[in-house]
Amino acid sequence: MLTSESNEALTCSGSANARMQALLDSYTSTGKEWGLQLAIYRDGKLIVNASSGIMEGPDGKPVDEHTLFPVFSTTKGIVATIMHLLVERGKISYDTPIAEVWPEFAQNGKDKITLRHALNHTSGLAMISEECSDYDKLCNWNFMVGLLERQKPASEPGAVREYHPITYGWIMGEIARRVDGRTIWQLIDEEIRRPLNIHDMYVGVPAEVEPRIAILKEEAPEPIPVTTTPQITPNWMRPISKLMNRSDVRRASIPGANGMMSAAAVARHYAALLPGGVDGVELLPPSRIEQATQLAPDQVPADDIIALGYRSAITLAGRNLYTFGHAGYGGSFGWACPEKRWAVGFTKNLFTKVWHVGDIIQAMVDTLEEES
Repeated sequence: MLTSESNEALTCSGSANARMQALLDSYTSTGKEWGLQLAIYRDGKLIVNASSGIMEGPDGKPVDEHTLFPVFSTTKGIVATIMHLLVERGKISYDTPIAEVWPEFAQNGKDKITLRHALNHTSGLAMISEECSDYDKLCNWNFMVGLLERQKPASEPGAVREYHPITYGWIMGEIARRVDGRTIWQLIDEEIRRPLNIHDMYVGVPAEVEPRIAILKEEAPEPIPVTTTPQITPNWMRPISKLMNRSDVRRASIPGANGMMSAAAVARHYAALLPGGVDGVELLPPSRIEQATQLAPDQVPADDIIALGYRSAITLAGRNLYTFGHAGYGGSFGWACPEKRWAVGFTKNLFTKVWHVGDIIQAMVDTLEEES
């Protein structure tokens, strides 16, 4: 039976936790942010688990460490871990053509697209077909997989690196199902949540969990352009914040974008990707992490570079510190810093025009350095 992220979630009482709690409170008490969570592991131990603010509106319920936040593309880092785990177990290789395990995918010239192309966003399938025109279709796994099977890539495999914000998840999920037999959610549940005793992580929430989800708000959403051409995020889904306030979207499996998680759950996942892992659980060996974070020959090390499913950065808060992980629309993120043995998860529910996340990261890193 799953409990909370072990009992550590209730025992963060050190000065780092107090300082991060005060930092989050300074943003939520002034109305700059609604709800925030920040969790940090160091050397496999939870040292910060701060939560602050409200789940929705001026009179909303308070956020606690088990509140679930829509984390958008932060979900991709969790999905990437599953794909690397399947490679590690020999179910598929990075250079296996997807059509070899998913024959219907070969239609319209996609027979040479490999798992590697899909992981590093060079498959040419970033666009969502205009045939996906409403939420019923978006939330229908078989319908969306069928669209991808018929879709013609916009470029040759490996030729163009274009971020696949939503299609990534269906591609990965269907590959996983074909080689393993389990759905992507079953894999996340059985290979990440249960071994790590994580309770607050979902891709497709059950109805009874929905009341724990923070409501999203977006300050002054961008104007919605009028167009009939395929888009990576169709206009009818906008503003994006409203997308994840819908029950049908929350309950569907959209593994490129609709994870509902706490910061502690995200951080615990990344802590288990560092050497030694968490409570004896190491999800992937260092040799696999090295391959998963290796850049393609045409990529130059920099900040926010997509490797094989994870994003990598060479600086952090003005310091030369390497991290790998993934961030999501609106400001959520999760990453690991191998050199410092840190693993971090961050969630929020007010998408502001003034970007506070960078300042929070700066204060967090300053605190961690001083507390080390």
